[in-house]
Amino acid sequence: MSTAQRIAVIGAGSWGTALVKLLSANAPRVGWWVRRVETIAHITKYGHNPDYISAAQFDGDRLAMDTDIHAVVREADVLVIAVPSAFLKATLDQLDPAELQGRILFSAVKGIVPETNQIVGDHLFQHWGVAERDFGVICGPCHAEEVAMERLSYLTIACQDPERAKAMGAALNGRFMKTTLSDDIYGTEYAAILKNVIAVCAGISVGLGYGDNFRAVLVSRAIQEIARFVAAVHPIARDINEPAYLGDLLVTAYSTFSRNREFGTMVGKGYSVRAAQLEMNMVAEGYHAVKCVHEINAKLGVDMPITEATYRMLYERMAPLMEMRLLSDRLA
Repeated sequence: MSTAQRIAVIGAGSWGTALVKLLSANAPRVGWWVRRVETIAHITKYGHNPDYISAAQFDGDRLAMDTDIHAVVREADVLVIAVPSAFLKATLDQLDPAELQGRILFSAVKGIVPETNQIVGDHLFQHWGVAERDFGVICGPCHAEEVAMERLSYLTIACQDPERAKAMGAALNGRFMKTTLSDDIYGTEYAAILKNVIAVCAGISVGLGYGDNFRAVLVSRAIQEIARFVAAVHPIARDINEPAYLGDLLVTAYSTFSRNREFGTMVGKGYSVRAAQLEMNMVAEGYHAVKCVHEINAKLGVDMPITEATYRMLYERMAPLMEMRLLSDRLA
């Protein structure tokens, strides 16, 4: 991969929109698959996405938008996938596996593919014939909203090919964005998924009236839980305190921009799961992720008290007040 290669983004949600803003600042032309023709018309006329992070402004001359995913993929050398994990399979199923051959794919998805209980990388490797060296991960700590406001932010680019990681980092770097590199494509993906689960639990504690002291203990225990899980699924040497792991957990568990924290807060205040989902305009990846992680961990047997408590609250309809009391004893 070189900085001269053509890049396209698949997805026009908040994170996809933020990534297009970053990429289009460095590239003369960025492909963009946008599902609705009305959205393309609005962006072309007004220079912002009407549905997500409208503060992000675009130069329309730098965007090659299309509702035809085949056309977008055909014109790109590098694809950045930025759709919610719940819709990933349906989005990719529009394509033929041959259309992805010879292309480099970076995942900016922060969830597990629910139909297969796989992280995006494993799904692409096993079902789409993508080679590991042709795949990378774009992960935090970073919120789309702060990118739109051009606040200093950091991303981690994970790829087993260091040159491709470096090139993607260069494509995203800018005056308010800095990137670091990693080769841990498995650990960074799983950590990005688990931090959403933890953020939901942190939000539930907020809704129940727990304070900062409790959440400090919750999050410090959570990074240990994440470390145990990623070591079980992919045992390599890694520093769990690096930004891609601990940093991403902190920003998602504490920030008011976090949709997972917001979703959890609503559940803690007494909303049903369904009511909280309907109230939100964006997908809370942690809701789908906790079920998948629970099922994966049924085989691994990793000690995950926070994840299991969150699963019981969301899927077994256990009372959040009682479940959080039980969890607080486990965290001591």
